[in-house]
Amino acid sequence: MDLIYWKALILGIVEGLTEFLPVSSTGHLILAGDLLDFNDEKGKVFEIVIQFAAILAVCWEYRAKLGSVVSGLVQKQEAAQRFTANLFIAFLPAAILGLLFAGKIKQHLFAPVPVALAFIVGGLFILWAEKRDHKITVETVDDMGWKDALKVGCAQALALIPGTSRSGATIIGGLFFGLSRKAATEFSFFLAIPTLFAATVYEVVKYRDLFHAEDIGMFAVGSIASFVSAFLCVRWLLRYISRHDFTAFAWYRIVFGLLVLGTAYSGMVNWSATA
Repeated sequence: MDLIYWKALILGIVEGLTEFLPVSSTGHLILAGDLLDFNDEKGKVFEIVIQFAAILAVCWEYRAKLGSVVSGLVQKQEAAQRFTANLFIAFLPAAILGLLFAGKIKQHLFAPVPVALAFIVGGLFILWAEKRDHKITVETVDDMGWKDALKVGCAQALALIPGTSRSGATIIGGLFFGLSRKAATEFSFFLAIPTLFAATVYEVVKYRDLFHAEDIGMFAVGSIASFVSAFLCVRWLLRYISRHDFTAFAWYRIVFGLLVLGTAYSGMVNWSATA
């Protein structure tokens, strides 16, 4: 198998395993792409494709719930309308800020060292959040009101900073705002669908000239790897949170961030941002 397919396989697995964990998929892809020398324009297009594959994994896992929501909307059921409205409200903050500042953020922060710093700061924030007493006022996603959705949406907007983690911001933000651990995690999954789908459409239009037929094989390998690993990761995370908190992810972020900074400033790894 050609080297490009091995890179596609590795990055697809990285995307799938990190998209829905509070560890930042964008940050990991930036770091992995830098190590694999796959962070050029073709690499950006590839990331768009494998991110979409990860979205499809969540859609498949929650196909029954999504189907019931669609059916409920057709039948004008209040619960389905409220759930859909909550997703739209939570989606807006990141969408608006992304349109306004995405260019500047990518220009200045999409690099290994800023990502490593965000890893560390995010890890410390999770540790602090987990030490707080959690007063649960929302047990399930169906119990959420529009104010709960707006708060979680504002938390998600913090993930525009690469290395922060979209899922981490929404899950930990949800815990801060009174959601149960399961409700915060599941709403993070559901919110990923419109958020990542919109981002995918935007990026496809922006980089449409970079899509070429000869890359279909590479896209296929990465997409399959991303879909399978994301599907397995979502199922694992739901089992994990039933017995554990997010402290382990916090320490992973801190140690990994320190490792990147240490290798960057010692010269052990010639990260592109420090070259």
